[in-house]
Amino acid sequence: MMTSDLTSHIARCVGGDRWVVSWLPGRTLSGQQAVTAMTIASAGTGQAPSDAQWAILDGLALELGLTAREALGMVAIETHDLHRPGPRPRSLE
Repeated sequence: MMTSDLTSHIARCVGGDRWVVSWLPGRTLSGQQAVTAMTIASAGTGQAPSDAQWAILDGLALELGLTAREALGMVAIETHDLHRPGPRPRSLE
C-alpha cells in the first residue's frame, strides 16, 4: 500500500504490478503510474501551483492520460475510501 503524509488518498496493490488509487476509482494502474498518481495527489494540497509546477504536473498527469487540471480536480472531489470495506451482503432471512 502507498500512503502519504500530505494526502488522505492511497494506492493499493491488487496483485502483480496492478494498483488501484483512491482518486481514480475504476482504473487499474501499473506500479509506476500509481507512484505518479500519489505524487499528483500529494501536490494537490495547499497553495495553488505556480506556472512551473503546473508544467511539471501536466507532464505527470499525461502519464495517466489526464491534464494537470483534470487530475487535481479529481483529487479534490474524489472521496472513494479504499480503507473502508464494501457493503455487507444482505441476508434473505
